[in-house]
Amino acid sequence: MKNLDKYRGCLIGGAAGDALGYAVEFLDEISIFKRYGKKGIIEYDLVDGIAQISDDTQMSLFTANGLLLGTASMTSGIMKTYPEYIACCYKDWLQTQYNSYPLKEKMFYSWLVNIPELFSWRAPGNTCLTAIEDGANGTIDNPINDSKGCGGIMRVAPIGLYFEGKNYTNDEIDRIGAETAAITHGHELGYIPAAALVHIIHLVSHNDDITLLNAILDAKEALLKQFAGKKHLNEQIKLIDKAIALSKENIDDLEAIGELGEGWVAEETLAIAIYCSLKYSNDFDKALIVSVNHNGDSDSTGAVTGNILGAYLGFRSIPKKYLEHIELKNVIIELADDLYKDYKVAKYNSYDEEIWKQKYIYKTYQPDYKKMMKDDI
Repeated sequence: MKNLDKYRGCLIGGAAGDALGYAVEFLDEISIFKRYGKKGIIEYDLVDGIAQISDDTQMSLFTANGLLLGTASMTSGIMKTYPEYIACCYKDWLQTQYNSYPLKEKMFYSWLVNIPELFSWRAPGNTCLTAIEDGANGTIDNPINDSKGCGGIMRVAPIGLYFEGKNYTNDEIDRIGAETAAITHGHELGYIPAAALVHIIHLVSHNDDITLLNAILDAKEALLKQFAGKKHLNEQIKLIDKAIALSKENIDDLEAIGELGEGWVAEETLAIAIYCSLKYSNDFDKALIVSVNHNGDSDSTGAVTGNILGAYLGFRSIPKKYLEHIELKNVIIELADDLYKDYKVAKYNSYDEEIWKQKYIYKTYQPDYKKMMKDDI
C-alpha cells in the first residue's frame, strides 16, 4: 500500500536529520554542548538562511534518480540492474563535487546536474569519492575495497520506498539495497546494514498496521536468512539486539549511544538510528535531536534516523521547524513524489509524459529554482 505522506516523510526526514547533524559532524559532545547549550543542537544552524544538507542527502537524491532512470531505461529495452543505473547517477554526483555548474560535458544520466545548488562540496566521504572515481563498479561478489564506512547506508533509503507494487520480493529489494552500498563499500558490514535499512523502510512505509519494533525484528530475520554464513553478520545482529534492549531501558541517551558506537561505520550508524527511532518512536523532534548530539558521525546518524521515523510517522509528523529553510526542499519533495507515482509513460497525460521524458529520458529538465526556494510545501 502506497502512502505519499510516508514517501515525503522518509526523504524530508532524512534531509532534516542530515542538516541538523551536519553542523556538528566533526565536533565532540563537549564542544557541541558548549556551543549550543545543555540540550545540544536542537534547531538548524543556518548558513545564509539555509539549513545545508550534506553529501548524505545529495547521494540519496541521486539514488532516487537512479531508480527512476532504471525504470525508464528498462521500459525502453535497456536492461541493466537497478544498482548499475544508480552507479551511473553516482558518477554524475561525482561531477558535481569536482566541477562547476553548468557541466561542459553534455552526456550525463541524471537531471539533478541541472540544479546549481547541488554543485556544492559537503564533506563527502573519501571512500565514496575514490570508489566512484575508479568506476563505481563494486559488487557483493566482487568487492573493490574492505570499507564498512557509513557512506553505503546513508544513501539507500529511496530503495525501501520504491518497489511497492513491483514484482520484487522483500529479499530481492533488500539485495538491491546491499548491492547499491557495495558499489562503494566492499566490507560485509558496509552493505549488510544497508539491506537492513531498506527492509525497515519498505515495511513501515507500506504498512500502517506494523509497529516499528516488529519491522526491525523482521529485518533482523531477513538478514539472518539472506546473509547466512557471512563472517561478520553476527556482529550486526548483536548490535541490533543491543539497540533494541537499550531503547527499553531508563538510560541516559548519550550513555546508550556510547555503548553502540559513534556511527562512522555502517553497523553503528544503523544501531544508533534504531535506538533513537525506537526510544522516541512517536516524537520525531526528540529522536532527531538525540541522534545528532554525540561524538560521532552526526549527519549520518541523523539522516538514517530521519529516514526511518519519517517513513514510519509520515511527512505530517515532522515539526515545522524542520521544514523551514531546509536546502532544496522542493527538489526532495519532487523526487519523493516521482518515486511514489512511478509513472508509466502509457498512463501519462500529455503534460506528465513530457516532464517524465525531460527528467528520465532526455535529462533536460530544469526546475523552477525560484519556486524551490519557497517554503510552500
